[in-house]
Amino acid sequence: MASYPKHINHERSPMACPVELADVDLFGVGAQEHWYEAYEILHREAPVLRLAGGGVTPGTDAFVLTKHADVARVVKDPERFPTLTQTRVGGWAAEGMSAEDTFTKFRSLMQASMVSLRPTQELYIRHRKELTDPWVGTGAMRHREMITKHANDLLDEWIDDGEVEFISRFARPLPQRVMATILGFPLADIPQLAEWGDAVVTPFVHGSGHKHEMAPEQMTQMLGRLEGFQDYIYEHVRAKRLDPQDDMVSFLCDVHYDALDRKLTDLEIAGIVHAMILGGLETTQYALEEQAQLLCERPGMFEQLRHDRSKVRAFTEEGMRMRSPTHGLSTRITSRDEEFQGVTVPAGSLLHLRFGAANVDADEFECPFDLDLDRVGVTRHVAFSTGPRVCPGANLSRVEQQIAWGVLLDRIDSIEYGEGNDWMHQPGIMLGTLRLHLRFTRSDSPMTLGTGRNISIA
Repeated sequence: MASYPKHINHERSPMACPVELADVDLFGVGAQEHWYEAYEILHREAPVLRLAGGGVTPGTDAFVLTKHADVARVVKDPERFPTLTQTRVGGWAAEGMSAEDTFTKFRSLMQASMVSLRPTQELYIRHRKELTDPWVGTGAMRHREMITKHANDLLDEWIDDGEVEFISRFARPLPQRVMATILGFPLADIPQLAEWGDAVVTPFVHGSGHKHEMAPEQMTQMLGRLEGFQDYIYEHVRAKRLDPQDDMVSFLCDVHYDALDRKLTDLEIAGIVHAMILGGLETTQYALEEQAQLLCERPGMFEQLRHDRSKVRAFTEEGMRMRSPTHGLSTRITSRDEEFQGVTVPAGSLLHLRFGAANVDADEFECPFDLDLDRVGVTRHVAFSTGPRVCPGANLSRVEQQIAWGVLLDRIDSIEYGEGNDWMHQPGIMLGTLRLHLRFTRSDSPMTLGTGRNISIA
């Protein structure tokens, strides 16, 4: 497992490192410390792992898919393998529930807005094209100067120190500042937005099992932490309807949504903002901090990238492939009987797509644990999923990562691990190191290449 930090303290995990198939548990407490060892076993012995009784309805099972070909096949065909949310929302819409009714009953801004905005696959595609692509999709390059400024501002805070806790002082605040700016929220509100953002992802961090189930008291606590979030968004929507600015919320207030031949309601805008906060922070944070670890573990690569910026894109893509920010999601169900790797999967089964395992599948990626800056088809990974329901903010995250490293490479000569790292990860399905202390050498002759002009998101 050449790519995974050998210095991780496996003995600190409450779970023992798996040696055989019977030992594999992807969802237990401490499983994050052993995921890659588990993937090696699953690829070899059980590429389609049955979780008896783990389906959505009683009497049905769930299946963990770990091969790249299987995961890609599922995500590229949302009609044959619909998402759970798509199925639920479509059902609510068919029952005649309004967005407001849905929010009152389920307290989910995102799902409530989807009832009216995109209950069908066609509307989902148009939703992304008309509402989010101009800001976080195909239009993400418009933010290059803004992202560069935020990255430089963050470096200014610690560039003279010689050491830094990289996550709290760069990898986390950068996407926070970028998303707040895009949405049109004051940077001073970031601490509160971060609190709400943490609450939004509670099921994916503290939920149990492959379905991220929460106890009633956990759900009550999460809803309590989200208190005021809806009102905050509505307040900004009202203000921007009266005084539009150059930001995404102002755009959503004014845009005529051709798919439904009308403008958006306040609740629909709030649902989109909720989705942006859910997907726009965690992925980029974890990608940046894992990429920093990859550089520390490969002497000479930082210097190579510093003098050959054409390799930065390949580096960030390989980093996401090798250390996927999101390792797995139980998001799809089978609409008919299927077969994966010779295993029959009945209709109505829940599929847990293991993106982290798919991205180190030796049948798809030669020498999968080598960080290969010359790898052909470097974007074949599924870190952002793929197909018609690819992550809407994938382009924005790519732009952020490439600009971030452009700025870091401009102003720093070298990085290495500092003192105080324990290499433990947060619980849940994201590969997120809790802290990352780095030592670095400030450049005496800063370069001026990190302006985004060499970025590619193709």
